Amino acid sequence: MSFKIAFIGAGSIGFTRGLLRDLLSVPEFRDIEVAFTDINEHNLRMVTELCQRDIRENGLAIEIQSSTDRRTALKDAKYVLCTIRVGGLEAFATDVDIPLKYGVDQCVGDTLCAGGIMYGQRGIAEMLNICKDIRECAREDVLLLNYANPMAMLTWACNTYGGVNTVGLCHGVQGGHHQIAKVYGLEKKDVDIICAGINHQTWYIQIRHQGKDLTANLLEAFENHPDYARTEKVRIDMLRRFGYYSTESNGHLSEYVPWYRKRPDEINDWIDLGSWINGETGGYLRVCTEGRNWFETDFPNWMKEPARVYAAHQRSEEHGSYIIEGLETGRVYRGHFNVINNGVISNLPNDCVIEAPGYADGNGISMTKVGDLPLGPAAVCSVSVNVQRLAVEAAVRGDDKLLRQAFMMDPLVGAVCNPKEIWQMVDEMLVAQEKWLPQYGAAIQEAKERLAKGPLLPTREGYKGAARLAVKTVEEMKLDREAANKNAAEADKGKDRAEAKA
Repeated sequence: MSFKIAFIGAGSIGFTRGLLRDLLSVPEFRDIEVAFTDINEHNLRMVTELCQRDIRENGLAIEIQSSTDRRTALKDAKYVLCTIRVGGLEAFATDVDIPLKYGVDQCVGDTLCAGGIMYGQRGIAEMLNICKDIRECAREDVLLLNYANPMAMLTWACNTYGGVNTVGLCHGVQGGHHQIAKVYGLEKKDVDIICAGINHQTWYIQIRHQGKDLTANLLEAFENHPDYARTEKVRIDMLRRFGYYSTESNGHLSEYVPWYRKRPDEINDWIDLGSWINGETGGYLRVCTEGRNWFETDFPNWMKEPARVYAAHQRSEEHGSYIIEGLETGRVYRGHFNVINNGVISNLPNDCVIEAPGYADGNGISMTKVGDLPLGPAAVCSVSVNVQRLAVEAAVRGDDKLLRQAFMMDPLVGAVCNPKEIWQMVDEMLVAQEKWLPQYGAAIQEAKERLAKGPLLPTREGYKGAARLAVKTVEEMKLDREAANKNAAEADKGKDRAEAKA
């Protein structure tokens, strides 16, 4: 069995390497073609060298086609995996730091809130270019598997405006599934779930074990867990008030809703600094920065470590390889996929991107009918969908008025800022990210003129947020290589460090 799969943003070292291991652990895929592309030639070279070593030591004859020319990598591809981060860490820093001046304290900033909206503006502009190249260079029946954030916005734009069949993939459902099993003292394989909503706001609306419904007892189970009662306070509070557990981490969830990060003196009541993902201010930016610096320094040691083993028991829970396996071999795979709704969740708009249970097999990808979400979770999702819709349309049209309306409607931005502050914040972010926003040329020039003319509203210059930790130096990380390697892996799980140009 042979087909071609292309990785866009392949400079994302840990994620690219892991997905390749997953794919090449399928016996039928030992002769596939693999192409890597990234705009960062240095990262691309290192990733290719490391993955080629893995391939060779697993006894396979595959030669990675590695190129900074995206169209060359896409030629005749049947599957495309995308893990880009447009603007890299330079743009990411502005997603976090500029909103902080206005009191908007984010943990991640890659899905919703000020950072996620701007990340979407950069990402959509480039994803539409990628879709054009896919249409012109890849196979007619190509499937784009998107791992890049903001997941819903990018997947929405690719399907609606890019003309490419796109499925968004995330691992949030699997992570929460593990937690639920753990609080009940069960194995994940023995706990059946139905999880539905939108990416990063997906809800476990049914939990069963051996035919018994466990959904109603979940709050008590989490409240009594010695670790989660401390590290998942936001998720537990949402469970308490809305009746269902949400997929995304404490830090992520805290910035999607208006209640937990709007008052600096209350933020630390809801987060835990034992891990960035529990709510640290700018936590994901910090670990991404540390991870990049560590990989650049430590790469020679990675080449000395044992190769990844391509075997079934070593596969991760990432959906991508299982979807392709199902489509190519006919084996049935059940997962949770991000697709255009089209009635899967009946009380969310048909044109938005939802995350819900689906199956991949020889007949294609089939989504199950969920019906109505419970009213509370549906209301939470609907607010985010409205922000996403405005942000997608703004990015596609280059319409800064729609962009400002997306900021206005965002739950946390709206809870913290007044309209004049939002207008000025958007001006600052447009100007700071000019080189990645080609669709906003005229709006950026007008923003520059307003900022230069003044008078400007006062902001908190240099404010670090309620719970920000310093970025570790390479010398500090060398004191604990194991922890540094773990940190690098956390920084590279599909949100990604691979850069792309606008």
